[in-house]
Amino acid sequence: MQAAVNLWPLLGVAVIVAGFLLRAHPVLVVVAACAVTGLAAAMPLEAILASLGAAFVKTRNLPLILLLPLAAIGLLERAGLRERAQAAIARVASATAGRLLIVYLFLRETSAAAGLTSLGGHASMVRPLVAPMAEAAAETRHGSLPDHLRHRIRAMSAATDNVGLFFGEDIFVAFGAIVLMQTILQAEGIAVDPLHMALWGIPTAICAFIIHAWNLRRLDAYIVRTMVKP
Repeated sequence: MQAAVNLWPLLGVAVIVAGFLLRAHPVLVVVAACAVTGLAAAMPLEAILASLGAAFVKTRNLPLILLLPLAAIGLLERAGLRERAQAAIARVASATAGRLLIVYLFLRETSAAAGLTSLGGHASMVRPLVAPMAEAAAETRHGSLPDHLRHRIRAMSAATDNVGLFFGEDIFVAFGAIVLMQTILQAEGIAVDPLHMALWGIPTAICAFIIHAWNLRRLDAYIVRTMVKP
């Protein structure tokens, strides 16, 4: 007979959900969730504080790693990166917002499948390059865009990055989620090869590419319908 599982530590998840719904400071939410989880698991207060301190020491360089590329992108934007990107795509006569984003979707998905997940991203790629180029492609064909259409193009640019990364990285055999799934299945007595799991991610990635590419073609059609209205 299996021993009863203590589910009270899951209260930490509820704290995280409630904290983000209330838009509380993320650091305070995470610390509160750790404290609730530790107390629910009957951990001594000293052990909870020691765990928080150890986690802080291990990740203290993470903000620097994240902020340095953002600073570089900010300097490039100040030097005219967006304008250069818009001018470059404006010279391509066949470019549309949807076609450009389809190309980016393919590059993002294939690079993520190879494990190069850091080559894209909202802050480092979508905002300074992809979205301005998509807007420029639409403006070259249709002239000045209304704000609601510009925002729609930006939203689809961000969604394209999300889709490409999410479904592409599942093909990479050393991706953390695949390792996690293999560990959980092995604990349940199910032997699964990580390579086999990664290969099963290929059909899903292909379907995601086709579906989102179709949505991007619909974006082009929506732009045309919006801009030709009297």
